[in-house]
Amino acid sequence: MQSILLVEDDAKLAGLLAAYLTRNGFQVQVTDDFRHVLDEFVKMEPDLVLMDVNLPQYDGYYWCRQIRTHSICPILFISARDSGMDQIMALEHGADDYITKPFQYEVVLAKVRSQLRRAYGSYAAVQQEAKVKNGPMILYPERFVLEYDERLTELTQKEAILVEALMAKAGRVVSREKLLEQMWEDQHFIDDNTLNVYITRVRRKLKELGAEEILETVRGAGYRVLDLDSSSQGKGKGK
Repeated sequence: MQSILLVEDDAKLAGLLAAYLTRNGFQVQVTDDFRHVLDEFVKMEPDLVLMDVNLPQYDGYYWCRQIRTHSICPILFISARDSGMDQIMALEHGADDYITKPFQYEVVLAKVRSQLRRAYGSYAAVQQEAKVKNGPMILYPERFVLEYDERLTELTQKEAILVEALMAKAGRVVSREKLLEQMWEDQHFIDDNTLNVYITRVRRKLKELGAEEILETVRGAGYRVLDLDSSSQGKGKGK
């Protein structure tokens, strides 16, 4: 029986939704401790998470990022917020889908089953987490986590795309145009300063890891991440 962690502070709605999913063959755990959602997740190890956005203490976006540091299991948001920006934020913070309230229970069930088939079904790809490595630096693009010398920092979706584009060309300059193209399908509507903002955010994350010198600006050309594999090999030969 597949398991679902339901994080919803409307007790009546949570009870009704949990009962419906249970009748349809799922094991459902409803949390009422909104200060320790990650602890509940780690303890339960559910196959899927249903998460509200508006929660006490910390919002659903926060808990989604926390869960993504541990797992790539499907996360579906259920929220009364129906703006396009809210849905974009959910996806950028690691969610797989977004369901607006009020909703039909049949729709929630269909989306839950669809995400579970995609993640664990017979036609799902063999689950081996993607990694992008550059020496001691490892990017986990599916859960937006960057590791350096065993220290971790969380990224947003766009930050992860930016870091992946740079790490894939480690040691080489990546132009601003190429980065914009990878981060946004239609960069014509993106202010040129937006990339500067994301570069600044990534530098801040690298500084948290003690790796701020890895990202270089090449004036008039773009940006470059140092090739740490070549650097480590060079140091070894010099001994």
